[in-house]
Amino acid sequence: METKLKELKTRLVEVNDLKSAAGLLQWDQETYMPPGGAPARARQIATLQRLAHEKFTDAAIGKLLDDLRSYEESLPYDSDEASLIRVTRRDYERAVKVPPPFIARLYDHMSASYQVWAEARPANDFARVRPYLEKTLDLSRQLADFFPGYEHIADPLIDYSDYGMKASTVRAIFTGLREQLVPLVQAITGQPVVDDACLHQTFPEAQQLAFGLEVMKRFGYDFERGRQDKSHHPFTTEFSIGDVRITTRVKENDLGEALFSSMHEAGHAMYEQGVRVDFEGTPLAGGTSSGIHESQSRLWENIIGRGWGFWRFFYPRLQAVFPDQLGSVPLETFYRAINKVEPSLIRTDADEVTYNLHVLLRFDFELELLEGRLAVRDLPEAWRERFRADLDVVPPDDHDGVLQDVHWYGGLIGGAFQGYTLGNIMSAAFFFEVALRAHPEITSETEKGKFGTLHSWLKENIYQHGHKYTPSELIERVTGGPLSVEPYVRYLRDKYGELYGL
Repeated sequence: METKLKELKTRLVEVNDLKSAAGLLQWDQETYMPPGGAPARARQIATLQRLAHEKFTDAAIGKLLDDLRSYEESLPYDSDEASLIRVTRRDYERAVKVPPPFIARLYDHMSASYQVWAEARPANDFARVRPYLEKTLDLSRQLADFFPGYEHIADPLIDYSDYGMKASTVRAIFTGLREQLVPLVQAITGQPVVDDACLHQTFPEAQQLAFGLEVMKRFGYDFERGRQDKSHHPFTTEFSIGDVRITTRVKENDLGEALFSSMHEAGHAMYEQGVRVDFEGTPLAGGTSSGIHESQSRLWENIIGRGWGFWRFFYPRLQAVFPDQLGSVPLETFYRAINKVEPSLIRTDADEVTYNLHVLLRFDFELELLEGRLAVRDLPEAWRERFRADLDVVPPDDHDGVLQDVHWYGGLIGGAFQGYTLGNIMSAAFFFEVALRAHPEITSETEKGKFGTLHSWLKENIYQHGHKYTPSELIERVTGGPLSVEPYVRYLRDKYGELYGL
């Protein structure tokens, strides 16, 4: 059996190598590739993804999995060997349902669609990208239909990013969260508006990026195994555990844009860098779900990065970088500014309290589009109306409306957004309910710019396991129970209740 397991690993590494090569081409497209390379790049990515899919769905891998079944059953459930066979079988049984030619068409389209979006958004030209989005919707439905018997057409798509979740499950969680969020938003917005003018001066790009670099290094992001570049929309990508890259975007009149997106992406990257090295190249490598992944990015960006203790240490350093802009601004003023709660247009710029309302409306739109209750042509107007109803703000154009997120234009419709809010919920459960209770010294260490205890706890309890456990299994292992919104709601009420005197 050891020989068969070794052969399985060899084949899996070959599949992973092809996917990593495709990922590198995609990273290049989103960072440095000249626009003229787009048509060929779409074909190249599609070819590599098709070859990877063909290799993974080869009958020889199915035969190896069948031969290894009795060996798997003889091992403890959480042994590395049993987990590799189990997770590979789960991925294999899903993959064989999708024909390789479809995979090629899908990736060719996603790459082409991304390039059109990258040009259409600055031009505020939804009409240009609309045919691509309509095709994305069609391909998303086709992909779901390879998995008949679903309860909701979005279920197979959600399952790709958050295994074990269904539309009904996510709806129930989001409904409960919304019931508690809306009154909190209303209570806060009834207070005097916080002045955040200190964040909207001129902050040169080079100094912003240098300060963010210091923060990420202190967090624990290893730049010997990573790098940061710029892109239209910040993202993290991994080609191996030794090569995990992030991107950011910079606005010289908005100090928070690059800083908090860098913290966010560093959280994703540290997760990937923390996976056990012996999982390299197999389905056990990488984060286990979008929700678990977002729990890490949102923890570092918000719970830590927007926390009082963090800025007690870092604010004097930031003032030293920008003495003219912030030298006379008190810490209390700056802290209130970075935690200002105000309904806004852009999801990635939204405060912690209103952020989830952005996710909830996108999730609803995905379901409506997939169900056929909303047509792509009507999406911009539906977007404006939903923002007016939920956030009492109206996008002045599509650039700051339906075009703002890359997800539908470079990926699928369905399963694209729910992970952000699931991650917010998990971040509070992991941090306040477990990590901080086990290591109360994390608070004082944060005030000294030290994050080693927290980083080590996350690596031990979350990062190292990679894809070994399902999201629900990992949540149970870490917290001792199922996912609950209560720790997250309690965190928001405590923090913003104090800030706004509620």
